[in-house]
Amino acid sequence: MTFKDEQGIHTDFKEKMTYGDYLDLDSILNAQHRLSGHHDEMLFIIIHQVSELWLKLTIHEIQAATDAIGNENFDSAFKMLSRVSSIQNQIIKAWDVLATMTPAEYLEFRDHLGQASGFQSYQYRMVEFALGYKTPHVLKIYEKDAELHQQLKEAYEAPGLYDVSIEALAKAGFDIDSDVLNRDLTKTYEANESVENAWTQVYQNVDDYWDLYELAEKLVDLEDWMQQWRFRHMKTVERIIGHKKGTGGSSGVGYLKKVLDHYFFPELWNVRTRL
Repeated sequence: MTFKDEQGIHTDFKEKMTYGDYLDLDSILNAQHRLSGHHDEMLFIIIHQVSELWLKLTIHEIQAATDAIGNENFDSAFKMLSRVSSIQNQIIKAWDVLATMTPAEYLEFRDHLGQASGFQSYQYRMVEFALGYKTPHVLKIYEKDAELHQQLKEAYEAPGLYDVSIEALAKAGFDIDSDVLNRDLTKTYEANESVENAWTQVYQNVDDYWDLYELAEKLVDLEDWMQQWRFRHMKTVERIIGHKKGTGGSSGVGYLKKVLDHYFFPELWNVRTRL
């Protein structure tokens, strides 16, 4: 079968919206502005742009899942969190593509980046904030743009995915410490015994707390993928620049190794030892 056999295919788009129009492809495909003449800078730009698009969808899904859990609409939240895990898998695969670039190739255009760095990704910070990892010093990076700074400040002060999950435990009748339920949301979440006790009971009584059990497993999936992403990021950076400082001034591999030790949902990992 050939194209001419498909009589129903639309070909006249003088007055109609095309695929490219709908996706605004002119803007997207013309947003790659190399600052050097080096071939591999195109790879570097596109990998990071694609990752930012996936991060945008991740934020969209996590925020919706957070609202759904707060309203006890668990089925919708599970769908969204499963999608986030699939997105994370895609972002991890992107590091494999970037790793095809050698140190010598990266050095050909690295100086053109100035102080620009993935460390400054505001969408990645919004994901961290949504997962309860609050780092106030990073907000200073975005003071250049008042509107963006305000958006990040609101995300920084808002309850995250784990906050509403802990509230769901309390609504189900578990005895959660009041200082957890009323904690300062601008602080990075730290493990609490009452929360760990609640999750332990959920895992020991799966049939009685199926929704909470499923929620716990979705959160573990998300954190597992997040840590795999962090590890692949660290190893890709080490492979390309070794232990040099990042362009944004961070310690590079040293910083990336340090954040690997952080847990977003610590009790859900501790409970595995207790069971």
